[in-house]
Amino acid sequence: MKLDLSSVVAALGGELYGDAAQVVTGLASLETATPQQISFLSNPRYQPQLQASRAACVIVAPQMKDAALERGACIVAEQPYLYFARLTQLWKRGRDQLPGAFVHPSAVIDAEAVVHPTASIGALCVVERRARIGANTVLKSRVTVGEDCVVGERCIVHPGVVIGADGFGFAPNGDAWEKIEQLGAVCIGNDVEIGANTCIDRGALQDTVIEDGVKLDNLIQIGHNVRVGRHTAMAGCVGVAGSANIGEHCTVGGGAVILGHLTLGAHVNISAGTLVSKSILKPGHYTGIFPIDDNAVWERNAATLKQLHSLRDRIKTLEKETKK
Repeated sequence: MKLDLSSVVAALGGELYGDAAQVVTGLASLETATPQQISFLSNPRYQPQLQASRAACVIVAPQMKDAALERGACIVAEQPYLYFARLTQLWKRGRDQLPGAFVHPSAVIDAEAVVHPTASIGALCVVERRARIGANTVLKSRVTVGEDCVVGERCIVHPGVVIGADGFGFAPNGDAWEKIEQLGAVCIGNDVEIGANTCIDRGALQDTVIEDGVKLDNLIQIGHNVRVGRHTAMAGCVGVAGSANIGEHCTVGGGAVILGHLTLGAHVNISAGTLVSKSILKPGHYTGIFPIDDNAVWERNAATLKQLHSLRDRIKTLEKETKK
């Protein structure tokens, strides 16, 4: 795969400063780029790495143009990181020359399922009865789409994903459990990407809903009757318990857990490893992590934490006495 810089700018825009005929053969970070590769700088903190980079060309913001020109060719774009993302898409299309829509011979598609003619179904996939797969959607290998579930248009579903397994519902029956049949499905919107081995459970009565533009990383568990608002993104190993309602444009860091029946409003950002145990309606960045420490120190602090309630009562008593 090779592109000259004039072709890059013709496809993606931006202002090129340097030799338009310069050919690049790859994409790389500032630190590792060779004189045949293109890189980007999105954070001014890394300007020292810019000056030391051997890249043939660097994508920069307008305010970094002069610094970039001191070392060589550059493409100036308002959002360098977004420009780089689109460059990766351009590069992949040219490099892979992917075939059009296809269904792998090993895929199992029920006669009552509906797969759009432009969709691609990978090896060992299973699309069950009355499931629907939208236009230009790609199911990679070993994806299972359960009965009655819907995957919208232009989605990418990575290997091992299970959409529409039963939600975790059981009623106590003495010393045993009685299964609650899961009668809903999963409805996934358009432009959704779902990472490898993520599981999205079908609803108990109403559908589990993943709205347009949602991005889910690997190994995420979405419980039954959850709703995830449009353009929300979750990092790996997040767990969302049943009937949680997550608003649009939220982010959830890796390993975070959201308890069931809670609501997160729009534009709520949850740090990695956080346990969300109450609803959060106000936009903002929220963290609930007990900091890592030497184990002996951590144990002493944890023991003190258990006493905070009684300490608070003692302080209130002392405050009352001092006011007399």
